[in-house]
Amino acid sequence: MVTRTDVAERLRAYLSREISLAELVDWAEGQVMEGDFESDTVRDAVARVGLADVRAFGLTWEDCQQLLRSLGFSTEVRIRMA
Repeated sequence: MVTRTDVAERLRAYLSREISLAELVDWAEGQVMEGDFESDTVRDAVARVGLADVRAFGLTWEDCQQLLRSLGFSTEVRIRMA
């Protein structure tokens, strides 16, 4: 079962550049096919992520913030020396 924490962790990994957009979308598409979600909100978030590789939809920082907020998470940016 996909939980809100699972989705938040995948978005975190994507925003941290640990996984690519293609990997994020592949994960989401696979989860949509399985169809086992903690709630309708989680299902809707995963479905939205699954469309991120379509040019008309994309996935902006604001989209990620909104998805995370809908799942009960907040975002924070930290900047550090490279």
